Amino acid sequence: MTNEELGQWGEETACSLLVSKGYKIEARNFRFKKHEIDIVLSKNDSLIIAEVKTRQTAEIGEPWKAVTRNKQRQIIKVANYYVQSQDREIDVRFDVVSIVHNQYHTKIIHIEDAFSPIA
Repeated sequence: MTNEELGQWGEETACSLLVSKGYKIEARNFRFKKHEIDIVLSKNDSLIIAEVKTRQTAEIGEPWKAVTRNKQRQIIKVANYYVQSQDREIDVRFDVVSIVHNQYHTKIIHIEDAFSPIA
């Protein structure tokens, strides 16, 4: 499996997991300028922005650790644009879905409220 295929598989898997938890998918791969949000969801009058990180191994660290402060800032910018483009007042939460998937096992961690939009 190529890295691109692994990433697509991870996003599909994350979507399935989140839908099974009662989330409604509003958008996938929403782009603003050169940045992107993986999944936009809603649940209980809240908007959830989910970043998905998928790796074949955790040798260099769990995938969620790749959501650095710089990456968080990029996600927040795109989320702000998304909310403005929808013309809605809504609470926004930022989640991360961390996946390690290989021929031996699949480990999925859904981190709710993983980071906040404080600069």
